[in-house]
Amino acid sequence: MTGTSSRVQTMGGPALFVLLWSTGFVGAKYGLPYAEPFTFLALRLGVAAALLGVLAAALRSAAMAARPQYGHAAVVGLLLHGGYLGGVFYGISLGVPAGVSAVVVSLQPVLTAVLAARVLGERPTGRQWLGLALGVAGVVLVVGPGIAAAGPAQPLPVAGVLACLVALVSGTAGTVYQKRHGDRIPLVWGTAVQYAAAAAVLLAIALATEDMAIRWTGEFVAAFVWLVLVLSIGAVLLLLLLLRRGTASGVSSLYYLVPVATAVEAYLLFGERVSGLSFVGIGVTALGVALVVVPPRER
Repeated sequence: MTGTSSRVQTMGGPALFVLLWSTGFVGAKYGLPYAEPFTFLALRLGVAAALLGVLAAALRSAAMAARPQYGHAAVVGLLLHGGYLGGVFYGISLGVPAGVSAVVVSLQPVLTAVLAARVLGERPTGRQWLGLALGVAGVVLVVGPGIAAAGPAQPLPVAGVLACLVALVSGTAGTVYQKRHGDRIPLVWGTAVQYAAAAAVLLAIALATEDMAIRWTGEFVAAFVWLVLVLSIGAVLLLLLLLRRGTASGVSSLYYLVPVATAVEAYLLFGERVSGLSFVGIGVTALGVALVVVPPRER
């Protein structure tokens, strides 16, 4: 990994991304009781696409220069937003605990490193592979006590676990595809196309499988506004910017810190207990990410 990408990763952008992205689980917890998952996501991404289109026009952002750029942006949207978010939301709606979904999705940095090595020619060092392994172990230590405390009273739904695996594969493929094809695509207009493509597919799924009823409670509106403005616009634009400046495997390793941040937020917002073992996991996860993204000192 280059020195330039490593310096970018140590700046405030990655920390802000982790903080913003982690609030998505809180938003899902507030919003999903009032809307079915694909309906919720189709509306969220459709509104985000429209807002970004207005923003791009107002700022006179660079337009899409060629037809293939629309295709590349649509593929990224289907993978990174439709497949990833759709899988996570659907899995949680079927009863998969957020901690379990976090563990499954936390394998993304490892898969991204493997795929990026083959597709992008990125070659993680032994130090970085150690960091990736520590990241997985740390996430398990963070969320494991909460899962164990819940007990085996209710088995995990097979369809929900499969949905989380779809999210894992889709997020990995979308990250690598964006890194390979997205650098020359205008950021704002390209993201609007991503959302429009994902919203269209999710809307079709919702029409075929759901009642599409929404209860417009105060909690749902607050969660919806937060997820559109902070997650779909703020966090995702920041993610795409980080991918332009860094490596796919390095940026993807930041996902290890998302369950850690979510656990802290759940403690502060909902009073959910954080065990001593979870604190150990937080330290292990932070060490793993540091080994991946922070360059070693030059002697």
